[in-house]
Amino acid sequence: MHSSFQYKGSEFYMEGVSLTEIAESVGTPFYVYSYEFLRDSFTAYKKAFSEMDTLICYSVKANSNIAVLKAFSDLGAGYDIVSGGELLRVKRAGGDLGKVVFSGVGKTREEMKAAIEAGILFFNVESEEELHVLDDVGKEMGRKAPVALRVNPDINAKTHPYISTGFKKSKFGIEIGRAFEVYKEANKMEGIDVIAIDAHIGSQIFDLTPFVDSVKKLITLADDLVKEGINIQYIDIGGGLGISYKLDDKPPHPSMYADIIMKEFSGKPYKLVLEPGRSLMGNSGMLITKVLYLKEGTEKKFVIVDAAMNDLLRPAFYESYHEILPVVKGSQSKEVVDVVGPICESGDFLAQDRELPKVASGDLLAVLSTGAYGFVMSSNYNTRQRVPEVLVKGDQFSVIRKRETYDELLNLEELPDFL
Repeated sequence: MHSSFQYKGSEFYMEGVSLTEIAESVGTPFYVYSYEFLRDSFTAYKKAFSEMDTLICYSVKANSNIAVLKAFSDLGAGYDIVSGGELLRVKRAGGDLGKVVFSGVGKTREEMKAAIEAGILFFNVESEEELHVLDDVGKEMGRKAPVALRVNPDINAKTHPYISTGFKKSKFGIEIGRAFEVYKEANKMEGIDVIAIDAHIGSQIFDLTPFVDSVKKLITLADDLVKEGINIQYIDIGGGLGISYKLDDKPPHPSMYADIIMKEFSGKPYKLVLEPGRSLMGNSGMLITKVLYLKEGTEKKFVIVDAAMNDLLRPAFYESYHEILPVVKGSQSKEVVDVVGPICESGDFLAQDRELPKVASGDLLAVLSTGAYGFVMSSNYNTRQRVPEVLVKGDQFSVIRKRETYDELLNLEELPDFL
């Protein structure tokens, strides 16, 4: 674990703050993030790629809390966004809109217009039809939309199929064999300014070989386009570097990643854009939950907690693993349990067949590595309130998103006159 997280005696701390103290203040369940961890993660990327012209665009979809975005902005980050809502969040956080890249397969005309007006760095265009719509929007506004085509390099990222995005069968990007012709077409459009190439092959990747294979293809394509007179300035290689979900996982460090990428860029004129998300925020966060009941089944023992799949979807959705530790060390004896939530679904679990220290009703558990794709994927299923988010910095903590009230949850609903 990062030095930001440690037991002091029997008590689990994030930086200088006891997790029990936060629980007593805000109630459970809640998400909590370490500023020190996210700062150190970003700084590791910045230092690793310092020898070349690099823009690190934090992937907003990983964790879009405005305070988190502000923290990355203060560190010098740009942003990778996938919706008009995320663009608004970057504005609210005071982020540099000239460092924004806009990805995603389904951008609307309204989102395109807002992004052009905001002055973003470029769009990552995912299809030929999207390119024509963006051209129309640019012409209607009397502007040229800055564009990269997202290229699908047909690379096996060797990760979970739900988060592998570089195959030919993926919905993302334009097949690399078709990209050259589409680029030539785009370069003739009145509402388009072609300036970049983009690819993103997947997420939670430990083997660096697929990154090298993808970058080689992107640089070859960029070189061919420049020979054609097309002004490629940026190569955006996406994100995807893995993190440790198990305590003994050993993902590659950004410095290892930088060494192999910068070798491929050696002597090339292109500026590099990165889109890390999970590797900046994933291990920074925890979901803190309280044990409600213990239940002995005929074949299993269940620890029923107050957090559920609506709070943390990843175990149900991806069958993903998250370490779980007691917030206060107690019993030394262990038992194999399922950690489950109150939702009426068999898929509502945080861990299955997990050996954990024995717990009792009222004990607190910390679900680790939930800083990315935790709160942002949460929902109100079963009319459950979305939980608060807390940021810790040194010996201070602050609620950066309040727990929803039932009034906030229900106020958008109306009874029609005919009922």
